[in-house]
Amino acid sequence: MNTVAALLGVFTMVIQLVIWIIIAQVIISWLVAFNVINTSNQFVRGLLNGLDRLTEPMLRPIRRVLPDLGGIDLSPMVLILALILIQRLVPALVFDLMAG
Repeated sequence: MNTVAALLGVFTMVIQLVIWIIIAQVIISWLVAFNVINTSNQFVRGLLNGLDRLTEPMLRPIRRVLPDLGGIDLSPMVLILALILIQRLVPALVFDLMAG
């Protein structure tokens, strides 16, 4: 029982980390889009590139399904909501299976 709880705790932390990475990617992309920070800076370019490489595989399938809304990209919000759902649903299901 303690092992399952520990694994679920790690699972929850990993999902939370992924959510924060998505939020960071969105904020940095907004800062670049509004010319608050410049991609000619090597650190900014590397950070944006790294965050894009981490988030793009998760966002790409959602972007294929969502309709084109012009300049508005809702895929990060959809992904965050899906991750929150998974983060809440999986531990509840595991504990229900263990109790029954």
